[in-house]
Amino acid sequence: MKWYVLYTKPRNEKKVTALLAEKDINVYCPLKEEIKQWSDRKKKVAEPVFKSYIFVQLEDYKKESVEVLLTPGAVRFLWWNGKPGVVQSNEIKAIRDFLNDYKDAEITVELKAGEHIKVKEGPLKDAEGKVLMIKGNKAVLHLHTLGLNMTAKLPVQSLSKT
Repeated sequence: MKWYVLYTKPRNEKKVTALLAEKDINVYCPLKEEIKQWSDRKKKVAEPVFKSYIFVQLEDYKKESVEVLLTPGAVRFLWWNGKPGVVQSNEIKAIRDFLNDYKDAEITVELKAGEHIKVKEGPLKDAEGKVLMIKGNKAVLHLHTLGLNMTAKLPVQSLSKT
């Protein structure tokens, strides 16, 4: 079965994921834990990694996509070159592994926007990409193998310039 990228209404990723799971549709919404600060408390919350995007696994896109799109909060599937965008199972696994293995990793390497990088270790080993921007201790990378922009906190030894 293939994985497809579903665009959701803003801040509806977890809701759509739950509704699709109730319909017995295999769905994946990558989440990361963040600490949110309110005036009176701090709380750990699970935030979607890709804002307004989730992954849906369908056996027959033509038959099953209508049911997915009828779900409240679902907007449309992502298309590429006139076809629904497909994400390979190994790429979904790489995202899952990445989120499991790099929960607390910090980036300490000096990178500049536009530099080409290669991941040297971990679940994304040998993935090549380009630094889009650096913001604080986070590097926003465009990983060519995934075709997605991913904000990653990686240790210096896991990145190298190409």
